[in-house]
Amino acid sequence: MSILVTGGAGFIGSNFVLDWLAQSDETVVNLDVLTYAGNLANLASLNGDERHVFAHGDIRDREMVDKLLQAHRPRAIVHFAAESHVDRSIHGPDAFIKTNVEGTFKLLESARAYWTGLDGEAQAAFRFHHVSTDEVYGSLSADAPAFTETHPYEPNSPYSASKAASDHLVRAWHHTYGMPVVTTNCSNNYGPYHFPEKLIPLMIVNALAGKPLPIYGDGLQVRDWLYVGDHCSAIRAVLAGGRVGEVYNIGGWNEKPNRDIVHTVCTLLDEMRPDPAGPYSRLITHVKDRPGHDRRYAIDARKIERELGWRPAETFETGIRKTVQWYLDHADWVAQVQSGAYREWLSTNYTAR
Repeated sequence: MSILVTGGAGFIGSNFVLDWLAQSDETVVNLDVLTYAGNLANLASLNGDERHVFAHGDIRDREMVDKLLQAHRPRAIVHFAAESHVDRSIHGPDAFIKTNVEGTFKLLESARAYWTGLDGEAQAAFRFHHVSTDEVYGSLSADAPAFTETHPYEPNSPYSASKAASDHLVRAWHHTYGMPVVTTNCSNNYGPYHFPEKLIPLMIVNALAGKPLPIYGDGLQVRDWLYVGDHCSAIRAVLAGGRVGEVYNIGGWNEKPNRDIVHTVCTLLDEMRPDPAGPYSRLITHVKDRPGHDRRYAIDARKIERELGWRPAETFETGIRKTVQWYLDHADWVAQVQSGAYREWLSTNYTAR
């Protein structure tokens, strides 16, 4: 028995692979093209583990994906592979269309051909699990109800539009071809192995380096924060018991404005790694807001709790403490990912602001 994971060297994908193999002997075939955010160092603890089969390749490569499916005969595909940074999508949307839309289409076609050729029992048991985002639902006002699975799609960035398109493709392949799919839409993840361009790891890394902590606009944009380990457990629950063709929202029940997140990180660093120069909050700098910045996301995760009994194990307070401690303990990992290309990206995005 095996599963195929796409994007399993990225942030959420690598956490999922590590979590899966910590709890199961079922082989993971890990397909990743290793863009800037895909990092095999995330999976270093699996070196020599025969349960982890890494394949370097692109989900748009039909020939390669077809061969992987035929060689390993997975019972499920868990599709993480995606370009995922809103700011990068604003500066260069082309990559998001290629990976998130074209890539998902090509992967669905490979999966459909493979699934069609399975025998009755294996065909009935097969699942295509598409991992998506709450950003496809658009932006909420301060007092609006949280996103449910039936909320209309209103994507506002090239990133969220590309993910919305991929969600619609997955739905269409189910309704048109009968593909046994499930889709999950998650809120903002945080935790170990998070590439330091996203808010929480960027604040930790910059603070430790004595660099400015940039906050967009007034910093009152609200997000629901989900510890990545909880996201992994939710995916396992949906893969095991989710109803075919259904969508499940996964959230942390932790709505917080970005400004509060940054101050929380500063407070934890003041406690755990105090700076002789003074409180880390002295480094906070408000910069020009990004174009089309959604004001609020919020996930209503009652469906997955009602149907599958899942709730997050971490509060924001426990999860953020674990996260800050992980970055303090893994300075070598941070140094490795801070390549010249990464520094160039930070300069492109923030210096002009």
